[in-house]
Amino acid sequence: MLEVGSLISIGVYVLMVLLGYGAEYLTGTSFFYNLLPFALAVLIVVLASALFLRGWWWLRTILGRWHISLVPLLALTLAAGTGILLHMQIFTRPLAQFRLLVGGKAEIRILTLRHQVFAAYRRLDTNEMAKMLLRAQVYAADIEEAAQAFGLDPDLLNGLAAAESSFYPRMSADGGQGLFQITAIPNQAIQQALRHLQVKEPDMALHRHNTFAAAATLRYYLSQMNGNMVLGLLAYNIGPANGGLQFIMQQYSATDFITIQPYLQENPRNYPVRVLAYALAFRINRQEQRLLPYEEGLNAIRVQHIGIPGL
Repeated sequence: MLEVGSLISIGVYVLMVLLGYGAEYLTGTSFFYNLLPFALAVLIVVLASALFLRGWWWLRTILGRWHISLVPLLALTLAAGTGILLHMQIFTRPLAQFRLLVGGKAEIRILTLRHQVFAAYRRLDTNEMAKMLLRAQVYAADIEEAAQAFGLDPDLLNGLAAAESSFYPRMSADGGQGLFQITAIPNQAIQQALRHLQVKEPDMALHRHNTFAAAATLRYYLSQMNGNMVLGLLAYNIGPANGGLQFIMQQYSATDFITIQPYLQENPRNYPVRVLAYALAFRINRQEQRLLPYEEGLNAIRVQHIGIPGL
């Protein structure tokens, strides 16, 4: 079972990469220049797999004469090595192409959003972002705890606070309070926050209360939007106004962020991308100990490989 499971894992990993390369270099609608070469490439992969299995059977016969455990150990080692290689930066593009090949329209939508976030990160003021990262350290412990309590990425909560207050907690003219500019909180969310805080009444002037209320509210809207991070952030920004995002989407027969975007004003339309760009900056800083200039060297590929929190 260990041997078979390892060989299947190797086959899946290699197939994903090869199909990704095929989708990248053989994309198009022409029969002789695109469709036929892609089909031939798949056929070659099948034949190569058959040859590999034939060679493996010969190898396992030899190894089995020495010790029975050598065969599954070798298979497991090869599977682990293949898995590690798959996560290297050089395979970012073919894996992205494989997701596009399999995901179809849904993957095209999410790919468009990813590149909107990357472009927003590219436009961030590096000096101002560095200052914001320093200010955020004061609130790091509360954000980490709230993120863990509600199953959220702490980088995502940092991005939310950055978009809402730039880590300058204050009262706003529109009624927003504190670090996350809390306004109207759904009753279910505030009850969840109070349960984790172990208090009877919330005080949004306290950073800890503000953070837990924001995390609970985002979790509430994520559940409402079936786990869709972009729509969850948009619902957080819109709040219950005009019936909330769920009602607005039903009103316009919109099914996702791409189809609801044209009906939104500029601020809510750009809000999820801005939050995710800040969240990406926090993740990059945590992993690299600095912000990576997007257009410098191979940083664009590196940033895309690191990935966007929540996407």
